[in-house]
Amino acid sequence: MPLLPGAEPFRRDGGDVGVLVCHGFTGSPQSVRPWAEYLADRGLSVTVPLLPGHGTRWEDMQLTTWQDWYAEVDRELRALAGRCAKVFVCGLSMGGALALRLAARHGDTLSGVALVNPGNRVHDRAAPLLPALRHVVRSTKGIASDIAKPGAAEVGYDRVPLHAAHSLRRFFQLVDAELPRVTQPLLVLTSRQDHVVPPVDSERILGRVSSTDVRHVLLERSYHVATLDHDAERIFQDTHDFITRLAPEARPEAAEEGAAARGGA
Repeated sequence: MPLLPGAEPFRRDGGDVGVLVCHGFTGSPQSVRPWAEYLADRGLSVTVPLLPGHGTRWEDMQLTTWQDWYAEVDRELRALAGRCAKVFVCGLSMGGALALRLAARHGDTLSGVALVNPGNRVHDRAAPLLPALRHVVRSTKGIASDIAKPGAAEVGYDRVPLHAAHSLRRFFQLVDAELPRVTQPLLVLTSRQDHVVPPVDSERILGRVSSTDVRHVLLERSYHVATLDHDAERIFQDTHDFITRLAPEARPEAAEEGAAARGGA
């Protein structure tokens, strides 16, 4: 099945500090690609996988579950950790939940976690009916492109497949139970106004993780897909600052000094 334009996975190898970036439910790498490119342009090794069932048509997503989505990011993390000395994981929306489960399960393999509007539950009033409703109704209206910035658009589905939504709800419940196992440094960026994932989800996550190095940033001018919105540059800069604080060797000047030292030797 052909990919939607812009939905292609992204990978760029750089230095010894790696970053895995996870996109959201019914979205694609396009929604987080500027975030990934910003980090890659500063010498980091960055990968953004395309989650199974995403980036083509919503009917394809009906055949996938959270186990498929998580397996993909888990595989990418292991590959990145195999070629980088330090690894960070970032995520938008459901990608934030994927990142949190990676953190809960991989422990010291991860040096830090950065999240933008991370999801913690399905807030639709019909959510409790999903176990039965998904067998009667195939899909509902889409959630893509919740963006305040004029002219900005997200490459995602215009329908939400209910089998997948049911699986997402179960995944959120699983991740919520695992949050106390998250101990890594944590950066959470939350839009004050979000029509998909309300700020209460970030508050819930911050209240349940065991991380002690935590920074919470409120985004004043963006909606849900903040990585394509007015606050995008702040997200990118704050993420880079977060990574280089924890991995000073990732700073551009450090990379240049290392290259000069190797050349002199």
